[in-house]
Amino acid sequence: MVKKIVLTLSLMFCFAEADVYESNCVKCHEKLPVSIDKYFYKYLLIYSSETDMKNAIISYLNYPAKETSVMSDAFISRFGLKEKSKLSQEELKEAVDVYWEKYKIFGKLK
Repeated sequence: MVKKIVLTLSLMFCFAEADVYESNCVKCHEKLPVSIDKYFYKYLLIYSSETDMKNAIISYLNYPAKETSVMSDAFISRFGLKEKSKLSQEELKEAVDVYWEKYKIFGKLK
């Protein structure tokens, strides 16, 4: 019985995290001509480690600036900077964790 409860709660937590990512990140990025995975690869090229990359994304989402964007000047001129995120720090962390798990290449290369 305890195993069923733990499994149910774990699944609910995973879906809740994915929901924050899907409803807040993917929903907005679908409107842009650059798919959301391209941002991931740009961050990965610059920051390379999971911790550095996640911190950089969260920092940018809290304080968007041209100087800290991974996008080109031409992209920023055309589409502008992202507005400051309205998500809580916990929600941002959850969304970035889901983003990392979805697109990470570590452990997937053969």
